[in-house]
Amino acid sequence: MTGLVQGDEIRVGLIGFGYSTRTFHRPLLMATAGYRIAAVASSRPREVEAELPGVAIFADPVALTRHPELDLVVIATPNATHASLAEAGVRAGRHVVVDKPFTLTADEARHLTALARDRGTLLSVFQNRRWDSDFLTVQDALRRGLLGQVALCESRFDRFRPQIRDRWREGAGPGAGLLYDLGPHLIDQALVLFGPPESVQATLARQRPEAVSVDFAHLVLRNGERIVTLQAGSLVPGGSPRFSLHGDRASLIKRHPDVQEAQLRQGKRPGSAGWGVDPDDAVLYDGASGEPRTVKSIPGEQRRYYEAVREALHGRAANPVTPEQATTVMRVLEAALRSGAEHRRVVLEYADDERAAWP
Repeated sequence: MTGLVQGDEIRVGLIGFGYSTRTFHRPLLMATAGYRIAAVASSRPREVEAELPGVAIFADPVALTRHPELDLVVIATPNATHASLAEAGVRAGRHVVVDKPFTLTADEARHLTALARDRGTLLSVFQNRRWDSDFLTVQDALRRGLLGQVALCESRFDRFRPQIRDRWREGAGPGAGLLYDLGPHLIDQALVLFGPPESVQATLARQRPEAVSVDFAHLVLRNGERIVTLQAGSLVPGGSPRFSLHGDRASLIKRHPDVQEAQLRQGKRPGSAGWGVDPDDAVLYDGASGEPRTVKSIPGEQRRYYEAVREALHGRAANPVTPEQATTVMRVLEAALRSGAEHRRVVLEYADDERAAWP
């Protein structure tokens, strides 16, 4: 496999310097060997200089994509800008990581996928939640066959945020709302575990009194007779497990979510002592006896996403989250939007390369 970058160092340009960059991308990249953040495009140059002294700072994100001394561009901007900035990066000959959601529509995603394939550019989507402790624990239990044949999987990212904050994610613009914010993670994890669904039925709501975008989403995915439900809510003080899975041999309950985001917000450095260690073990309930037993949680490690991207750029491994996979996520999300608007179950169709993207 031929490497896509020359030399050992991957020079990175960050587009956007908001919550996603400062909480996830910057610390994860800085804690992963082989990367150097060389440039940032942001409307807040003083904050960039304070946190990353000496980097090149651009006011124009498209100008950053053309900077000749960059190998990889990471896009963490408002969702409606992802497609155009990713296209600018690919056309400039840069390798590109896009924060989720990949795009706003499946058509945009298909266009970018074809463009990157034609240009020979690595294009990947930042699905860091594949390396969360809760998901890794569930995935491992399924690989080991602890539950038997799974009939029902329930996956939730519930929050208690009764006050609407003044930010684009909760506004009325394109790509705003909880389905675009947390839906890509929930859908991607479901596809990793069970493959692309045959259909989706969605209930979408604005439950907070002054909400102008979706702040509750409940999706029911069908894979044959297996049911996968995904939920994200803003008025859930507690009580709902992160994962509940039920099979013909046992049930698995993982109550609390991964700790890495909380650790990053507290300033903890990825890879430091206690990093990603989850104190909340899963519980397996035997179907025959009902007896519970502890299933030790696997530590989370979101750096593995950027480690995998590094290996792909050096020609030693595959792209960890391909644009074909990300396009499939957008197909499901787009179908959920249609289902919620039309109050019906929507049957999904996929291109051959999208189906083939999932093991």
